[in-house]
Amino acid sequence: MAQDALAASVREAMLMFLQIGGPPLVALLVVGLTISVLQALTQVQEATLAFIPKIFAAGVVLLLAGPFMVGALHGYARALFDRMVTLGAAP
Repeated sequence: MAQDALAASVREAMLMFLQIGGPPLVALLVVGLTISVLQALTQVQEATLAFIPKIFAAGVVLLLAGPFMVGALHGYARALFDRMVTLGAAP
């Protein structure tokens, strides 16, 4: 029983990582790829041109998806603590 609960917890943790980390990583990937293509087309190799838009995109994504991320993490933590209480009370 405990191994099943542990496997479920690990699976849920991986899904939670994808839910929380996915949107910012995808946004940074899209912005970075776009900036790289623009730099290749214009032959301007300036490091700040790649860095500043990524920071801006990460901030926008965190502002827009922040409530969803916090809600998902809150639900995961609540389920995890409920599972710990259930396993602790099991004979």
